[in-house]
Amino acid sequence: MSFANVDHIAFITPDLDGTVRFYRDLLGMRLTLGIGHDGFRHYFFECGDNLVAFFHYEGASKMEVKFHGRRTEKPLGFDHLAFTVPAREDLFELKDRLEAAGLEVTGPIDHGVFWSIYFFDNNNIPLEFAWNLMEVVENPAVVDDDLPDIVLEGADPQPGHWPEATKRTALADMVPEKTGNAFALRKELLASGKARITPAGRVALEALEAAQEAEAAD
Repeated sequence: MSFANVDHIAFITPDLDGTVRFYRDLLGMRLTLGIGHDGFRHYFFECGDNLVAFFHYEGASKMEVKFHGRRTEKPLGFDHLAFTVPAREDLFELKDRLEAAGLEVTGPIDHGVFWSIYFFDNNNIPLEFAWNLMEVVENPAVVDDDLPDIVLEGADPQPGHWPEATKRTALADMVPEKTGNAFALRKELLASGKARITPAGRVALEALEAAQEAEAAD
């Protein structure tokens, strides 16, 4: 099993228009995908090979403010979202653009391997943009004044700590259990010509159709 990349990270916004203005028009991320129905919306912005997504619905509220990396005793699992820029000039160009828009920007901060700027979006989501001035050539590249023993095991997955999967899903059974809130996207995007089904996707849909026909026959 392998992973290609993080597909997307999803947040909540009470202000979809403001979020589009911020991510598309200020940060320059293309608005690439979206679904909306029954007062519920899910929109995606492009960042390299990855996506940043937002849910929008009535009753949503902004995130509580907590600065990047600041310690807290609150039950929070999220700290901040960080992006990279390819050049030092890009980092300072973004800083200048944000400050021209009236945002408070902290940094750049020199973190040794990279320089970073910090700010908040219109939803109080803490964001970081970083420029890497070093290239890591050996992993794990960990500097710790109390190095955990587990780090000495190396960067690669260590076998034997989790049970192996003994029940394998048959190829014919590799179909979704139910449809989700964005199910209508496929039909509408195909009809409008804004998307197309991949070869692997076509095989999967044929398997789904066969499974549905078999279930109907039962």
